[in-house]
Formats: sequence, structure tokens, C-alpha cells
Amino acid sequence: MSAISTESTVQSTPSPAEMREKKDRRRAITLLTPGLLWMTLFMVLPMAMVIYVSFWTQTTFSVNSTLTTASWERFLSSATYLGAIWTTLRIWLIVLIATIVVGYPVALFIGLFVRNKTLQTALLVACVIPFWTSFLIRVIAWRPMLGTEGAINMILMKLGIISEPLTFLLFSEFSVLVGMTQIYCVFMVGPITFMLGRIDVSVIEAARDLGASFGTIFRRIILPLSMPGVMVGSIFVSVMVLGEFATAASLSGRKTNLLGNIIVSQVGSLKWAFAAVAGVVLTIIITAVIALALRLVDLRKEM
Repeated sequence: MSAISTESTVQSTPSPAEMREKKDRRRAITLLTPGLLWMTLFMVLPMAMVIYVSFWTQTTFSVNSTLTTASWERFLSSATYLGAIWTTLRIWLIVLIATIVVGYPVALFIGLFVRNKTLQTALLVACVIPFWTSFLIRVIAWRPMLGTEGAINMILMKLGIISEPLTFLLFSEFSVLVGMTQIYCVFMVGPITFMLGRIDVSVIEAARDLGASFGTIFRRIILPLSMPGVMVGSIFVSVMVLGEFATAASLSGRKTNLLGNIIVSQVGSLKWAFAAVAGVVLTIIITAVIALALRLVDLRKEM
């Protein structure tokens, strides 16, 4: 009997490995709980409420909780609102490409050609300097630059390149693209610079010693290793551009209608159900864009 009881006691006593595993599990739950509570309270529940409100009955100046699909039918059958979706996607794609084209060479110079860490930090800080001012100031500052009597038109006319001011520079889709590219380009530069800074210089030197040209080195080594940074920057830029409304309202003269502008205008008109529909559509688009970016590059593996 004593041998049996001793054996059962040994079997019931957890091993040190099991105790460590339980302790690690409790520690993980403790660390994750604040974040999960925060995400549930301030993201999951509000998003669920927005979806719920999108099915409320909307009258001219009021809304009640009677469920209906009228707001969705109105949104999906309107050429104006479907056009706003297309405009939002078009501007997002153009700005994304523009920030990559403008930001990648800057990141390449800072992250690969500048090897002094202090100088790298100084150059990155220089890129962030515009963020020391208000977002609206940075947007409105483009007006005296792009206007018919602005700096760009005056310089072009004095150089004799044009004979009369260019009217398309301001209060057009072009001005929105310029403003967004300038504002969000730094979010592309940072992640790419970080990834380029991790490249071992000896790998590039070995490729150069083997006779590879810069184009081959860039295509076979630099670009693949920097793609996670491009994807992270693309996610940052995409989320902010797709949700934009202030830049379009200030620089287009309300001629460019994005989904964000529709949400703002509907909320201002107290049309909560219709604003919720536009918000849900915008959230679906942003989620799809992020999911596509994460499928193109496995960030957990690459980072």
C-alpha cells in the first residue's frame, strides 16, 4: 500500500518543466490582459456599435434603432458614393506609389550610403522636422505655394517657362496628391531606412568583388532585403491616406470627395446611420489592403 501511495504522489507532483510552463502561461496572460481589454473596449466594441448603427432607420434629422438596410441600399446604389470609393482608392494608390518613388531613394541614401550613425540619426530627424508643426498648418502651407499667384507660378513665369499662371496646381486633385505625398512620405522613409541599415555591408562588398554591377546588387540583394520595410511603410501610408479628409477638404476646394469627407459631412448633418455605413465600408477597404500587404511579405519571418 505504501509503494502505491508513493507512486501516486510522485505522479501527481508536477515536474519542474510543467511548473515553468504554467508560470510562463500565467505571465503571458498577465501581460496580454491590459492590451486585450484596451482593444476590446476601444476598438472591438466601438466597431461593433458602428456596424449596428449602420442598420438603424435614418430620417431627415433623426435616427432610431429600428433595423433596416435602407442606408446600405442607398449607399451601394448611389453613383456619387460609389464614385467616392473609386476616388479614394485611386488617390491612395497614386500617393502610395509616389511615397515609394520619393521615399525609397532617400532611405537608400540614409540607410546604406551613410554609415555614420550620428549622421543617420540627424538626417532622420531632419525628415521628421515638419511634424513639429500642426498637421493643418502643413496642409494649408501648400496654398501660397500652389496658388495662381503662388511661389511656383511666379518662379515658372519669371523663368519664362509659362506665360500665364497654371490653374490646376491648387483646388484640384493634383494639389491633394502633392500635399498627401509630402505629408506621409516620411512614414515610408523610416521603415525602409531601418531595414537597409540592417544589411551587412560585407555581403554587398562580396557581390561587388564578384563583378556584380550596382543594378544587379540592388535587384538581387538590396531590394529583397528592404521589402519588409517597404511593406511596413505601405501599411502606415495606406491606413492614413485611406482615412484622410482634411487634406482633400483644404487643398481641393471640396472638389475631391473621399470616403472620409463623406463621413464628416454625414456626421455634421446628423445622419449617423449613413455615416456608419461609410465608416464600415472604409474599414473593410483598409482591412483588405492590410491583409493583402501581409500576404505579400511575411513580416514575422522577415523582421
